[in-house]
Amino acid sequence: MSEHIETVIVGGGQAGLAISYYLTQQGRAHIVLEQASQAANAWRNHRWDSFTLVTPNWMTQIPGAEYQGDNPDGFMPRDEVVTYFEEWIEHFKLPIQYGVRVSSVEKNGAGYVVYAGDATIKAANVVIATGLFQQPRIPSFSANLPADIKQLHSSEYRNPAALPPGAVLVVGSAQSGAQIAEELYQSGRQVYLSVSSAGRGPRRYRGKDITWWLNKTPLGDVTVDELPSPRAKFASSIQATGKNGGHTINLHRFARDGVVLLGRVQGAQGSKITLVPDLKENLAKADKFEADLLKRIDDHIERKGLDAPQETLPGLRDGYDAEVILELDLTSAGVTSIVWATGYKFDFSLVKLPVLDGDGFPIQKRGVTDYPGLYFLGLPWLHKGKSGILFGVGDDAAHIASDIVARERDG
Repeated sequence: MSEHIETVIVGGGQAGLAISYYLTQQGRAHIVLEQASQAANAWRNHRWDSFTLVTPNWMTQIPGAEYQGDNPDGFMPRDEVVTYFEEWIEHFKLPIQYGVRVSSVEKNGAGYVVYAGDATIKAANVVIATGLFQQPRIPSFSANLPADIKQLHSSEYRNPAALPPGAVLVVGSAQSGAQIAEELYQSGRQVYLSVSSAGRGPRRYRGKDITWWLNKTPLGDVTVDELPSPRAKFASSIQATGKNGGHTINLHRFARDGVVLLGRVQGAQGSKITLVPDLKENLAKADKFEADLLKRIDDHIERKGLDAPQETLPGLRDGYDAEVILELDLTSAGVTSIVWATGYKFDFSLVKLPVLDGDGFPIQKRGVTDYPGLYFLGLPWLHKGKSGILFGVGDDAAHIASDIVARERDG
């Protein structure tokens, strides 16, 4: 089966749907190819039961469906996010095809050819909107652990009751790991948490949600070319949660509440895992991240003469009192489950063109590559920090849609 269409969008998540919205509004012929069998797959099938957005509802700014509800400072739960996407697709009749896996995108004269199952689609433009979180990343040494210990990636975790009785080791302390660890210990589980270098920020500061300061002030206008290094765009997300109306996550509080904090896991053999002695170093990084962030906000308030109440956050240090453990026997500790909150791998090798840098990240400027008609969308720091979230993906989608329309007009 062979067909022609002006634009093919690979990926039907928030990025692919955002560009589809703009092309639909412009009356441009296009199709969205999504390998999952239904809408909002990541939100529906790769988030735990109590998941909520970590950004307030007012930051849900998908084009054509900007949040208009009566709880702008609340945090949308998972099932409402799924419904939000379903209604958006239906309302605008976005042309998405499910269950279609794209295997290859290749150059074809002045355009491209997209191979998807038995279909061959020729297109003037191709937008790769598969995101950065494509394949769960679990260390290979996990295979050395006993078979009777249940292991799952954070994308597979659903709730405490779904895990066997016993203690739980959570590996990774960025957003997912910290939230899962908190839910587990608050449910009564003994939790061991392997701490990464993820930063921390308060949920609210000086009268505003932390995201307000980061996105409604010049603090959110930093572009990718202003980062300290190209690899800075891969930094872990800061510890945050929107559960129960949103609150600050602080690993020192975890330690006070009985969570056993550990350094990074570096290996496993039998029931024993070995740990890097970097727990206190990582706690110090999180503390410094928060202190630096608050100073930037304070400086901005003073510089602009804003009316914002003074606030001093509690100075917790309980984590520094934790014993530095270099080896943990999971059997002796009663650990029956491990949740690997260790992030994802990405792979853009389906694009058969030299458009990736040494890290495998697309070479582009705000999604536009050096190959006319080839675009990338929905990646963190595609242009700004908000490029990969509901608050910012629409801006980049509008930029790329304008480029597509201009190409067709000028071509």
